[in-house]
Amino acid sequence: MADLMKGKRGLVMGVANKRSIAWGIAEALAGEGAELAFSYQGELFGDRVRPLAESVGSDFLVDMDVTSDAAMDAGFAALKDRWQTMDFLVHAIGFSDKDELAGRFKDTSRENFRNSMDISVYSFIDAANRAAAMMPDGGSIITLTYNGSQRVAPFYNVMGPAKAALEGAVRYMANDLGPENIRVNAISPGPMKTLAGAAIAGARKTYRHTGANAPLRRNVTQEAVGGTAVYLASDYGDCTSGEIIMVDGGFHVLAMPQHDNL
Repeated sequence: MADLMKGKRGLVMGVANKRSIAWGIAEALAGEGAELAFSYQGELFGDRVRPLAESVGSDFLVDMDVTSDAAMDAGFAALKDRWQTMDFLVHAIGFSDKDELAGRFKDTSRENFRNSMDISVYSFIDAANRAAAMMPDGGSIITLTYNGSQRVAPFYNVMGPAKAALEGAVRYMANDLGPENIRVNAISPGPMKTLAGAAIAGARKTYRHTGANAPLRRNVTQEAVGGTAVYLASDYGDCTSGEIIMVDGGFHVLAMPQHDNL
């Protein structure tokens, strides 16, 4: 297949490099014929994203600082000038101070809590609202979460409550935007070797543990997450909304490690 997304166009937010989950999603969407725009924050990330965008036939990059209303206004104005309408949004943005992704959750600072919630949760609500205004015929909005939202994961710390809030926002946005035929969902992959994942203390141990104990006995891939995003963004996902779709090899169903690893 190479045309599930033919005639559809959308914005991908959160590509940092070729190992980003957002990049795996972008490749899958482009491979099915989607027309893509990419957001980035600052020239450093712009220089990283530009060659990736070009590799999937996109010359449409927009500088967006999700903590700035003015920057978001300008970014979505640029989208409207070029496209007028869009069909999907991929939000793959999260943040916590790296120094607070170690130690204990109870030591989370007020400043980092606020920043983490603003960037990881409110940016989704804000971007989804702006994207919805460009979806007169309906569309699909996708964000990324992690099972640390529902269960305690080592060193995930403030990102656990942030992702829990994000999942709540997905459900409420799905309800609010449903009458406009806009679907809102989240994908929850297992641990992956990404730039964001590397910021979490003990990430390598978590990755090995998940791969060894998941029912499929392996970790998730960019391709698997990308394929799930294609389903959600395409017409095949027409009646799926408000869902948190687990793409983790089945790890989330376990109550404890496999017998041989106890």
